[in-house]
Amino acid sequence: MSEETYQSREERKKAEKATQDKQRSNRIPNKGYLLKKVVIVCLVFVFLSTGIGAITFASMIKGTPTLDSSKLVDPLSTKFYDKNGNFLYEYGKEKRTKITYDQVPKVLEQAFIATEDSHFYEHHGIDLKRTAKAIFVNVTGDFGSQGGSTITQQVIKNSFLSPEKKLKRKVQEWDLAYQLEQKYSKQDILMMYLNKIYLGHRSYGVAAAAKNYYGIEANDLKKMTLAQAAMLAGLPQSPNNYDPTKPENKESATKRRHIVLSSMLRDGYITEKQQKDAEKVPVTEGLVAKNTQQGIPYEAFLDAVVKEVKGKLKDVDISKDGLSIYTTLDPKAQNYADKMMNTNEIIAYPDKKFQGAFVFLDNKTGEVRAIGSGRNDYKATFLGNNFAVDIERQPGSSFKPIFDYGPAIENLKWSTAHLINDRETTYSTGQSISNWDHQYHGLLTIRSALQNSYNIPALLTLREVGMDKARKFAEQIGITFKDDQVHESYSIGSNTVSPLDMAGAYSAFANNGMYNKPHFVQKVVFPDGKVVNFAGKSKRVMEDYTSYMVTDMLRTVVNAGTGKAANVPGLDVAGKTGTTNFDSKTRARYGYPSSATNDSWFAGYTPQYTMAVWTGYAQNGQGNYISGNTTKISQLMFKEMMESFGTDFGNFKQPKSVYRVNNELYIKGIGSAEVPPKKKIDNVIMHPNKGGNKVEEKLNKEGKKLKKEEEKRRKEEEKRRKKEEKHKHG
Repeated sequence: MSEETYQSREERKKAEKATQDKQRSNRIPNKGYLLKKVVIVCLVFVFLSTGIGAITFASMIKGTPTLDSSKLVDPLSTKFYDKNGNFLYEYGKEKRTKITYDQVPKVLEQAFIATEDSHFYEHHGIDLKRTAKAIFVNVTGDFGSQGGSTITQQVIKNSFLSPEKKLKRKVQEWDLAYQLEQKYSKQDILMMYLNKIYLGHRSYGVAAAAKNYYGIEANDLKKMTLAQAAMLAGLPQSPNNYDPTKPENKESATKRRHIVLSSMLRDGYITEKQQKDAEKVPVTEGLVAKNTQQGIPYEAFLDAVVKEVKGKLKDVDISKDGLSIYTTLDPKAQNYADKMMNTNEIIAYPDKKFQGAFVFLDNKTGEVRAIGSGRNDYKATFLGNNFAVDIERQPGSSFKPIFDYGPAIENLKWSTAHLINDRETTYSTGQSISNWDHQYHGLLTIRSALQNSYNIPALLTLREVGMDKARKFAEQIGITFKDDQVHESYSIGSNTVSPLDMAGAYSAFANNGMYNKPHFVQKVVFPDGKVVNFAGKSKRVMEDYTSYMVTDMLRTVVNAGTGKAANVPGLDVAGKTGTTNFDSKTRARYGYPSSATNDSWFAGYTPQYTMAVWTGYAQNGQGNYISGNTTKISQLMFKEMMESFGTDFGNFKQPKSVYRVNNELYIKGIGSAEVPPKKKIDNVIMHPNKGGNKVEEKLNKEGKKLKKEEEKRRKEEEKRRKKEEKHKHG
């Protein structure tokens, strides 16, 4: 319509407005158009995401190891060697009996499949449903917190990949699992799994487990019961915690077996009646006696070796990595140690429940030569509990050189003649502290205080040093404290330590102030020739005068103090006893006498070896306490080992930083100690610059008093000794 056809200006305006409204409406899309556009955008996003995902997935798969058939056979065994490189034992090979699918009883196959991979015969290497669930849990939590591995994936993981939980490793695992399913039958894959899986009790593979647990030979596996099959199928999740041969695992092993039986019922392999009948069978029924199983030589020592290897090399598996482990073991010393611990031929133990543990090591290197790991029912087993390295008990007075007198000499430069006033004292908390004889002894030299193992001088010494310096000194020689705060009672050994801790700490005194961390392994050699050395560098942790002065005081303990039973004729021996008592509640509960001892220690050394010994009972119970001469068993164990293997008849060498006057040691260069003493007042050395006549007069008086008291004690000790000799010879 042209402009000339409008009748008026108003008509023209209306026509133009209508045209504009029509054009505007054409520009607003309808709902169908919007939905179409959203779908297109989403498809483009999915296409791009899929492309990126595919590229990422491809890059992860690119580094996947080749499906090498040789790696699917039995894994390489680990070989152990002694300190001289002589072969000791091969772990893995002897404990594995390879069997075929036809030898596997149906009930055992069903038990493992129901427990580990219920859709094993249906999937192609990956259980998509389980994997999706695992991915969901991992995405909403931490990756690796939920597993979805099939039996096929477990074979791949154990044969080709590292155990680390990373997405890349998981993608490679999926890829290889699918490849494995294309190349091998389900039965072949199942046997790869059943012949490799670790089932505890030194057993690799179901055949070895059947023999070690139930005495069933490979050719007789069909005789296996439902209860036995369910127990074996429950072990892979945690072999050590479900091992039914360990008394402490009885409850957990039973619960685990019930879970396997429930899974078998769920999948239709057994009836409800079969499940209930199997659950009624005691989990210990049919287990073979320990002495009928093939043992590992030096089992306790090799257990400590493996714990050390696993502690340092996190991703190794000694069952299959083909390691050569060179240990620090002295077979002769360990054989003697085993005989001493497990018979009454060397030590007369009071009863079968009496326990002991020790570490015997080389001072210069920190290499452990032999251990005592518990007696009878508590004797250490491979990959089990080991008293020598695992037990933690209060060390009592054997801790005083570590936490009191060692730090005092190191930080305060005390001489061995330094005087401490043994008087009535309490802890800062107000709690009382007393000496073992419930007496006070006035002014004592620290040598005398340590010789007689008095508690109050030890506490007073700690206060002079300060808690922080005492803790630092102890930590430098390998002692660890569980709490952030240390306590005054640590001055008399109320903290807990292991024999390994104590042996390492004392060896620093023996080694002129140089600390070597105690270790059971010299080196580990991998199949490709890679070598990992375990011996750390020697570290100076105290001055030479500190180590020698502590050593000299500890000589006095052995020669004339509480440690005389540990003295070895011909050897220069230093050491310290330690005992702990029960609290009043424990004494009342079990009827223990007030004199009952809970722990008895002896830690000592010669120029060649250090040995820390703990004795006591594993658990409280009626009659489970030490009394009388039984407290000296720890000293006798030390003496027997040192007499048998101590070949260094030399003496500890006095360093140039120390000089001796009247059998007391002083540090050169401290005050005027380099010049000869002006006057000797009994056991107190006075120097010209140490004070005027009043101080000298006071020390003279106290010194004379001290001398009389010591003379009196000496006569009483001599009288007691003669009486014992007379009684001994009838």
